[in-house]
Amino acid sequence: MKKTPAKKATSNNPPVALASPDNTQSIPAKGPQFGQPKATPDPIKFKTKHASDTAAYAILDKLAKQKGGIPPKPFIPSPITEPRMSLADAIGKTAGRKYMDAITKSGQIVFHALGDTGNTRSAKDENEVTDKLVSDFTGEKPGEAPAFCYNLGDVVYSFGEADYYYDQFYDPYRDYPAPIFAIAGNHDGMVAPGKTTPTMEAFIANFCAYGQPPHRTPQAGGLLRTANVQPAVYFTLEAPFVRIIGLYSNVLEDPGVISSRKSAKPTYHDMPDAQLPFLKAALDRVKSDGFKGAVIIAVHHPPYVAVTSAGQHGGSPIMLAEIDAICKASGVWPHAVFSGHAHNYQRFTRRNGGCETPYMVAGNGGHAHNPLSKKGANALRTPIVQPELSNGSDQIRFFRFYNG
Repeated sequence: MKKTPAKKATSNNPPVALASPDNTQSIPAKGPQFGQPKATPDPIKFKTKHASDTAAYAILDKLAKQKGGIPPKPFIPSPITEPRMSLADAIGKTAGRKYMDAITKSGQIVFHALGDTGNTRSAKDENEVTDKLVSDFTGEKPGEAPAFCYNLGDVVYSFGEADYYYDQFYDPYRDYPAPIFAIAGNHDGMVAPGKTTPTMEAFIANFCAYGQPPHRTPQAGGLLRTANVQPAVYFTLEAPFVRIIGLYSNVLEDPGVISSRKSAKPTYHDMPDAQLPFLKAALDRVKSDGFKGAVIIAVHHPPYVAVTSAGQHGGSPIMLAEIDAICKASGVWPHAVFSGHAHNYQRFTRRNGGCETPYMVAGNGGHAHNPLSKKGANALRTPIVQPELSNGSDQIRFFRFYNG
């Protein structure tokens, strides 16, 4: 793709001081860069050995049992109501416009979406996933190759450390020839006990470089991919035929949290409520723009998780109720909701009035695969209605899953 000068900030998206990442060792680039020019063999082992997190989790488990538990981590919100960017922003002004025009001309858009991609133990599982993603670019007709990848969170385990970005993100995706966008998962925002690292510092440095000249971060380890230029840790991505509204659901294992929940635990009081007006503004603009494409909400913690004997994560009904209230107020409902967090693939359909919406969990990106049924248990047969997941006015069908 053609290399272009850095994009200047506009009134829609001023540079956002979400953190102060130290990019003094970054490598300037003439424009956005993605995959390596020549494919290389998969890594056999990690460059940086991942230290044991047993002691850290023992401390966290003890804190979780105390009164109030572990609170969500506050973060600095964007100074504007709806931070947004286009697919073209990630590619460069001239090349990006041509890229978008080619997609529009094809009449469709194809993209990847998956979460829980980092792995602390072995490069093998990540390689299997990324090899398949990269193969989707081979032999495809124009308009049928993926336009981008959208990571649904937990890019790096266990505490989003900068030290592990090379092994868990840059090296596995070294041959991916398109932009990669991301929302932060709970592990991207967690901070290890005893550390003073600001929450999401490495995530912001590698994905939220809006307004900065194109550069490769120190974490890229010499690979060509430049830092993405997302305007905030929550944002609207605009592309031909689709808008993806990405939310950050914070650091708890369960449930997902997108607001201070003023009537809930006092420990939530430092949480900014910026994502509620953000979602309202994004949905209102869908209506005011007359946007006719697909509207997708992406959030790491899934609103629904299947009720099975082997599930390791629960859903987030309070978060879903907050999203529902805003959708109802705007009169705009998503065509689909994408999540990760549970380390497998699950698909639900929600019948709410005259609308039927798919809710998909795609947490099988390479970390600690979790089958939905225990060995020796009765077969899990779908589709099946799961009334335990209903809010009383809708019907939730667990439609499909993948254990492999």
